[in-house]
Amino acid sequence: MEVCGIDPGLEVSGYAVIAINSRSTTIREAGICRTDPHAPLPERLAQIEADFNTILERWRPQAVGVEQLYAHYKHPRTAILMGHARGVILAAAERMGVTVYSFNPTQVKRYLTGNGRASKTQVQRAIMASFGLTTPPEPHDVADALAIGLCCANECRQTQRQVARV
Repeated sequence: MEVCGIDPGLEVSGYAVIAINSRSTTIREAGICRTDPHAPLPERLAQIEADFNTILERWRPQAVGVEQLYAHYKHPRTAILMGHARGVILAAAERMGVTVYSFNPTQVKRYLTGNGRASKTQVQRAIMASFGLTTPPEPHDVADALAIGLCCANECRQTQRQVARV
């Protein structure tokens, strides 16, 4: 089974496709999608949609994990703009018929490190350990997408176990 983890962003979005089976979890592909920060918003959203359609069509994951938005009271505009990017990604997954899971950033960090307030560096180190990598994934958007993908894989495994019990 393959799952895709996505760290949505308007300028940079991280993504990771990971394969899971009963014995292992492996990275199939991981990277970032960029938009031109000077382009009009509709153009940027169209680029995000095209990029994620390509990823979803290439890999055909059974599930997609997407980070939920968090809003800092000092920067509400940032959350609104990020919401546009996340919405386009959710719509692309829905059109492909892919199950979508949403994860709170603290939930992802807690699952991966045991600490919901873990730093970016701690998340990168945990990803290195989880996948046996010799260098940290860069930029941090890729590490975040891998972390979200691991949470999604865990959620899928739990769902499969529950279905098997019924």
